[in-house]
Formats: sequence, C-alpha cells, structure tokens
Amino acid sequence: MGELGVHATAIPGLLVIDLQVHGDARGWFKENWQREKMTALGLPDFGPVQNNVSFNPQVGVTRGIHAEPWDKLVSVATGRAFGAWVDLREGPSFGAVATVELGPETAVFVPRGVANSYQTLEPATAYSYLVNDHWSPQARASYTYVNLADPQLAIAWPIPLAECEISDADRRHPLLADVVAMPPRRTLILGANGQLGRALAAVLPTAEAWGRDRFDVTDPAAYDAVRWQDYDTIINAAAYTKVDVAETPQGRRDAWAANVTAVGRLARIATEHRLTLVHVSSDYVFDGTAELHDETEAPSPLGVYGQTKAAGDALVATVPRHYLVRTSWVIGDGPNFVATMAGLAGRGISPTVVDDQYGRLTFTDELARGIAHLLATRPTYGTYNLTGDGPVQSWADIAAEVYALCGRDRADVTPVSTATYTAGRQTAPRPEHSALSLERIGATGFAPRPAEESLRSYLAGWAGLE
Repeated sequence: MGELGVHATAIPGLLVIDLQVHGDARGWFKENWQREKMTALGLPDFGPVQNNVSFNPQVGVTRGIHAEPWDKLVSVATGRAFGAWVDLREGPSFGAVATVELGPETAVFVPRGVANSYQTLEPATAYSYLVNDHWSPQARASYTYVNLADPQLAIAWPIPLAECEISDADRRHPLLADVVAMPPRRTLILGANGQLGRALAAVLPTAEAWGRDRFDVTDPAAYDAVRWQDYDTIINAAAYTKVDVAETPQGRRDAWAANVTAVGRLARIATEHRLTLVHVSSDYVFDGTAELHDETEAPSPLGVYGQTKAAGDALVATVPRHYLVRTSWVIGDGPNFVATMAGLAGRGISPTVVDDQYGRLTFTDELARGIAHLLATRPTYGTYNLTGDGPVQSWADIAAEVYALCGRDRADVTPVSTATYTAGRQTAPRPEHSALSLERIGATGFAPRPAEESLRSYLAGWAGLE
C-alpha cells in the first residue's frame, strides 16, 4: 500500500505524489486527489474544476510537450506511462526537465507553464488530468510547446520516437531555442489614476495599472471583459473617499456602489480564480474612542463613508488570499491637507485647524512601499495596519509643523475644536482617535518611516524647500 508522500523534482513546483493503493482480489482503490491530506503534505490547494481522461489503446502513444496556462494533477487510471515535463516558464529554470514513470501508485502536480508529455508503456493506458481552469479556444491561444525530440532536452524516451504514434502537430513543435516562454501571472492595480494608484505603479513597475477609463469598478460589465486567469494579484486602490458628500443621498449611493458592491465583485473574482486581493481600508471604520486601534478591534463606524469601508472589509475577509491594509490620513501627489496648508502659508493666510482629532499622516509612497513588501514577503494573510510611524499628532499640530517648514510662525495656526470648526456645516462625523498600531506590520520586517521625515521630504519636493 505504501505511505502517502509528496516529493520535489528538478523543476520548481513540479511535485511527485506517492499514492496509497488499496488492493485485494477484486482489484485496487486509491484516493487520487485528497485535498486535506495532500495540502497538509505541501501540495498546493489548486482548486480543480475540470477532469479530463485520455485513453490510449496501444503501447508507444506519445503526446506533448504542451504547457497550459493552468495547474494540473496528472495520473493514470489504468496501465503505465513514462511522463516527461519541461519548464517553459520565464525564469532561471527555463528548460529544466523531469521524468517519472507513472502507475496507479504515482501522481504528479504540474504548475502553470510547465509542459506536460507522456509515452504509454502498456496497452489500454488511461491518462487523467485534473485541472483548475476550464478549457476554451481562447485558453488554447496561451499554450506554449516544445519538440519531443529536441536534443537539448535529451529526454530518454523508453521507446524510440521513430517507433511511436505521434500527431503531426506534436512533431512540428519548435525546439527549445525557439520557444516563447510563458510569462508569469501578473499583478493588476485598479484605481491607478488616483494618488495611491500612481504611487503603487511607481514601486511595482511590472504591474498593469488600470484607471477608471480602462476599468470602472462600479460597472458590472467590466468584470466579464477581463481574463482573470492571467493575473495572480489584484490591488484595489479604487474607492469613494468623499467623506462629507457620502452623507448626502447621491453620495450615499455612490459610496456604497464603489466601496461595497464593487468590492463584493472583486472578492468573488479573487476567490473564484485563486487570486490574492489587496484592499485598502481606513481608520473611519472605528468610532475613535480607543486611543490606538489594532487589527483585532471590531468596526464601529460613525458615518456613511466608514460604514461602507467596514462593509467592504467584511467582504474582503472572505477571500482566502487577502491583505486588508488599513491606513489613515493619506497624503499623496494631489489635493490634500498638507498641500492646502503649504499653499495657505505661501499666501500669508493664518488658518484655524481642529486640535481634537489625533492620528498619524500616511504618505502614499510609504503606503505603496508597505504593500509591495507584503506581496514580496507574503506573510500570513489578513489585516495589517500601515501608516507613518512616530508620535500621534492633531491636525493643528501637523498644520503648525507645515507652517514652520515653510518658514512661517507656528503661532499663525489657530487651534479650534471640531464642534466649533464644523458649526453650521454639513460634515460627516470623524473619529477622535485615528492612530493605528503598527506592531503587526513591523513583525513582517517592514519599518514604516516616521511621518515627520516623510513630511519634510514631501514639502521639499512640493515647494522646492531645502
């Protein structure tokens, strides 16, 4: 019977599985795919959706070598076969070869982009493919091939190819030197025209970056036009962020459409296609009664915007592979609080600024750097707070610092309470305390830059200050 086991090969990600075959006078039985047991031994939880079987009546039938844009588990149901695999993915292992003889006791997990082939060693061999995507003519256009007889591969076929049954198409496949390697699945940034989207595109130059003109997250038809199988990560930087307007009838509808309904669609896509979903959340999901919020705190939003962000967070949490990145007081290369204060300082205006809301600034380049770190290191999926580090300040404290860096007197900024500042205005409720604990992101090896340092750098670049 043997023990269930999983073994690595010369091709990264290509795994050989020793199966337990239970036999008696009636024949044999095996668990060809057993999710719980096999994933515990290191086999990827690859989410199969289609099973194909190729029946080969005679010895010497030879098929391949084909690389498809999906993962698969291959095995034989009857007979025996010699299996050969060639890595046709972009990267240092391109051209690597692995071979295994397949009987009922052996299966092989083949990752996307690794080419598969086999040669039958017994009559009536049934070769099985369990795959994690549905075949389609469009998918076939993404196949990559290499020639069975390529001398560079030097595959030791048990039966000489000249004596084998091979299709004309397989005989015409290119040599390895002429093969176009299969590119890796890509990262997709949504909301790329926004402040954070632009910062993400700068730190992830190989990612595709789509603005609303290319992909409107609130348009249901947009989702059907994308071949999601070509991606492995979605970063959702698209959001409705007009906090005060969200309290109006139209603003409420728009906020729910972008921050909840659209996020629900992305969560479904990510789950269905086994993608990593990175979603950016906000301090507004809390009521601000706690002075420091960690990742375990339950949401308690005060206004419509916070309610939509909290609802979107709950949907993202259902995705098996997700990073929910919670941030606060975001400053980027567009209109923002710091730019406004610097502009007022330059025009000689002395503003009043609220002094009873507390938090830390987060600059978009730092937020993007932290997201890139999560994707590069892949710590445990879940929620991570990510803001600038350093002391907690009020908006009035930050405004005074901006004035000082712009050469103005700190005293030119007049502190005022939120109640006084908002009197007679239609505004959304704000959390009093917005500071987020940074311990969990720090434990991954990422050290957020102090907000004060980022502020100095931002103003130096923004206003040409030394």
